[in-house]
Amino acid sequence: MLVLLLIGVALAVFVLANRYYSVYLARQLGEDSCRATPAQTINDGRDYVPTKPYVLFAHHFSAIAGAGPIVGPTMAILYGYGPAWLWVVLGGVFIGAVHDYLSLFICMREGGKSMAEVARKTLGPTGFTLFILFTIMMLVLVTSSFLSMVSVSLTSLWPLAKLGLAENQTLLKATVVDGVTMGRIGGIASMSVVIITAFSPVLGWLLYKKNIPGKLSYPLAALVCAGSIIASIYSPITLSANAWTIIISVYVFFAAGIPVWLILQPRDFINVQILYAGIGLMLIALLVAGFTGVRIAMPITNLQEGAKNLGFFWPMMFIMVACGAISGFHSLVAGGTSSKQLANECDARRIGFNAMLLESILAVCVLMVLAIGLGFDDYRAIVFPVLKGVKSNPVLAFSLATGRLMHTTLHIPVDLGTVFGVLLVEGFVITTLDAAVRLNRYLFEELWAIMFDHPPAFLKNSWFNSGLSVALMWVLAYSNAFSALWPIFGAANQLLAALALITITAWLLARGKKYIFALAPAIFMMVTTIASLFILMKKYLAAGNYILLATDFILLGLSVSVIILMSTKISRKDGAGESA
Repeated sequence: MLVLLLIGVALAVFVLANRYYSVYLARQLGEDSCRATPAQTINDGRDYVPTKPYVLFAHHFSAIAGAGPIVGPTMAILYGYGPAWLWVVLGGVFIGAVHDYLSLFICMREGGKSMAEVARKTLGPTGFTLFILFTIMMLVLVTSSFLSMVSVSLTSLWPLAKLGLAENQTLLKATVVDGVTMGRIGGIASMSVVIITAFSPVLGWLLYKKNIPGKLSYPLAALVCAGSIIASIYSPITLSANAWTIIISVYVFFAAGIPVWLILQPRDFINVQILYAGIGLMLIALLVAGFTGVRIAMPITNLQEGAKNLGFFWPMMFIMVACGAISGFHSLVAGGTSSKQLANECDARRIGFNAMLLESILAVCVLMVLAIGLGFDDYRAIVFPVLKGVKSNPVLAFSLATGRLMHTTLHIPVDLGTVFGVLLVEGFVITTLDAAVRLNRYLFEELWAIMFDHPPAFLKNSWFNSGLSVALMWVLAYSNAFSALWPIFGAANQLLAALALITITAWLLARGKKYIFALAPAIFMMVTTIASLFILMKKYLAAGNYILLATDFILLGLSVSVIILMSTKISRKDGAGESA
């Protein structure tokens, strides 16, 4: 019954937040359904495109979700599922959903501009420069983290015996490692990602050029998903982790420079079918587990071991969860793509606020799936390995937990459920890489405009800036393990969220609107992330990782600059008689 209680309370909180809190925020912002959006007034057929709400929701959700709400909770559950659950539920409503909705709405109101441009208008040139620098660093860290993670997970192996499979089974291709027969779980996901990507331009042409209705587009996307999985079972791809790192980097380089309707949006629309199905199946399996009294295998609190491996509960757990509760990356998606495609101003709330709530629901499901489906010893061996040469593989941990839970509750073969768990993550990692590199291309172009009065022609070239983004991503991923990259990414990501909330606060201040619902989360996230940077600094110094140590110092310097800037802004407003 504990499982039912945790899921039921979380869902009730999210429903109430959508019904009441989002409406309250909309009133403060002055939401107007009759006001024209940038997608309608500009409509250039490339970036500014009025988009059907269900299509834009799919794109926005899959872009912001990616692997974050799966990987983050998988890492953070080391502290126990109880503390992580509390942070996901409360943080998701009062910090994450507020951040996402307000970012999307304000970027739309400012003509589909990025949050960096909003910062220029509200905080001045200094705020704009800080936002650009914060964002570039965060995007390099998120792309390198995900690239490192996906290259490992696409080569995942796990003993057939632990999957409950005989050595003569036919679903998984097998190999022998140190005398143990291992199933190649990652190979199936590899082929599925390739097939979905190959079919994306076809669906994009049908959606945006032929304008096919939803009753045809949804079944077609589902058919591509199912077909890719079936084909993958029979013809999995087997490559090394380094090979996948190079292949994905090259693909992302080209994908970041072509129109969004050709690959980015249609592949998101296809991939999100897997994510919707995954959330649905996880919820059903968890409900069955709750009603049948399935035992929770992980501790509700485990603060001592969490502190030993990752650092003190506060602040480290709050940055390890990352996207499941609050993510600065979401403001980049809002300003970079989604705000340019809203067909109605009211869609900002439906998409921005609700997509974050859905992401938090996913994070809650992940916590419960792990708590039930994976033994704590297996979890530690996979996510926090002590054996030399063994890399952290949180995607495999989540996938195994998914397979075992679905087998126990829904009687789905454990191997098939495990493969589905990998697929649930992989396509969205690629989606995040696409979107992040595209956004970094825009930001580098803005950075050169700050640094030079007349930037050289090659610095204005989109392919050069895409290549620079990919190169930085590849170097960090190649030289650092995922377990080292994820904490510094989490810190940078939450710092960016704090900066976005500070920018939102300044925007509200300038219009004489209430702002405490944005300022309070901004202060909490700024304090939390700065504390985490000091903890990480000590770790990087002890390990001799001077690249990440330098990154840490830069982030701290930027944080201090933001605090000084915002303090000055608020004190000037208060001095002029303004109040919340």
